[in-house]
Amino acid sequence: MEKENLKRARFITLEGIEGSGKSTVIKFLAKFFSKNKFSYKIFRDPGSTKVGEKIRNILLDKKNKISKYTELLLYLAARTQLIEEKLKKAIFKYDFIICDRFFDSTLVYQGYALGIKFTKKAVDIFSLGMIPDLTILLDTDPIEGLKRIKNKDRVESRPISFHKKLREGYFKLAKKYPKRIRLVKSNNLEEIYKEIEKILRKKFNIKPSFALSKDI
Repeated sequence: MEKENLKRARFITLEGIEGSGKSTVIKFLAKFFSKNKFSYKIFRDPGSTKVGEKIRNILLDKKNKISKYTELLLYLAARTQLIEEKLKKAIFKYDFIICDRFFDSTLVYQGYALGIKFTKKAVDIFSLGMIPDLTILLDTDPIEGLKRIKNKDRVESRPISFHKKLREGYFKLAKKYPKRIRLVKSNNLEEIYKEIEKILRKKFNIKPSFALSKDI
């Protein structure tokens, strides 16, 4: 992809169960785009706005007992705030937008509790037409993923059976949307970086000027 031909940012989201390595991969993406001289902006969902961060704190606080319907509405509220306040502007200012989670998380996490059909209707309405160009789904064993987390929040503290269901939910989404969602096994970091670099270059026609994965 030649930079001068890019008219709007390409929107990339990172998904996966708890402890799948999203934060680490986002650092890799940032370095990859910097090395290839592309501008980028990183967001997280929920979060990245004053309102969104307050909602995030409510959602993740273990002291809070939240109705499954309230939980869905809070996630949607944080997302619409992010879209309206930040994403709609950033999409025309940068070459790439990277977001730690987006509506696929809601489809899996809240879809598990409320049913996928009900949840998808709400997600479709309140995503305001914002759809990722590419979603990188990092897969890992739930038990191994949770071992990587020291201080677990309200969501991370749920039973292992919940996290296993989430993993199954992500598999179903990847199967349903194979062109957008690319499944990457979250095991060896070097192999993960190589696979993601390959996906990025092919998806966005980025010329292989060098192998960034060797530098990380």
